[in-house]
Amino acid sequence: MTALLERYDAVVCDLDGVVYRGTDAVPHAVETLSALSAPVVYATNNASRTPGAVASHLRELGLRLGSADVVTSSQAAAWLLHEHGVSEGGIVLAVGGEGVTVALSEAGFRAVRRPEPGTGAPVAVVQGYGRDVSAADLAEVAYAVADGATWVASNTDLTLPTERGTAPGNGALVAAVAEAVGRGPDLVAGKPEPPLYALAAHRLSTDTARVLAVGDRLVTDVLGARRAGTDSLLVLTGVDDLDAVLAAPADHRPTLLAPDLRWLCEDPAAGEPSLEELAAAVRRAHEARDAGEDESAARLGEEAHRLLDRLADR
Repeated sequence: MTALLERYDAVVCDLDGVVYRGTDAVPHAVETLSALSAPVVYATNNASRTPGAVASHLRELGLRLGSADVVTSSQAAAWLLHEHGVSEGGIVLAVGGEGVTVALSEAGFRAVRRPEPGTGAPVAVVQGYGRDVSAADLAEVAYAVADGATWVASNTDLTLPTERGTAPGNGALVAAVAEAVGRGPDLVAGKPEPPLYALAAHRLSTDTARVLAVGDRLVTDVLGARRAGTDSLLVLTGVDDLDAVLAAPADHRPTLLAPDLRWLCEDPAAGEPSLEELAAAVRRAHEARDAGEDESAARLGEEAHRLLDRLADR
């Protein structure tokens, strides 16, 4: 048998809904990830936390890793600034949590929370999520953009799951600035845009086509993987379920899906049923749906559900 991961050089793994939910580990996640021989980079759209803080959380759950094994959308935003010609030492307005300021500073930029008199206007602004972002902060973003600064959003997730429910995410705050300036950001670093995956592949010294993206959300993890030219595994331990996959538009469809992370260590072609058998059933349902054959799509969707139930019982 050939384990799924033997088809790839490395894994780029999402966090919330894949490795943990809140402060608790997702069942089987820590054991599986600890047993992998392939390198793993943990990629998160969360711009507020530093890689060190994320790594510390993961170590508390039982994983062995360092800060270099984590890439954040704040780091991807700083990387994008370099890629688009913003020179080291340039003044960059940093809006969001500590992760934004730290990422910019470590990338060689002069990160400021407010423009400083006599030092020149910011050449760029990175807008990320932070619990303490205020109306005054959003106003500074608008002023900087109006003055010609390159505007980078760490991500455009409209919502943010919290222990109390759903809160407005960074995308909602970016939208507020967009209303004020009459346009959206120049660049977006996080999923579903490709830069976060590209930076993760760069960190792994490989190509995006040689990594497997693992996530739980179609609209971010899977769409981002497709845009980056990366295969994806959707694990059904977080946001999206099989019904969401069956209803997904073409660019939101994962390469494979599995009940949980344990299947990273399995041969996708082995067993009865196999991961590839489930993926083939989902593809047939998609083909029927795309052709407008609703009854056939529904029947094939039921077949996929039966296969998933059997797969989960293996």
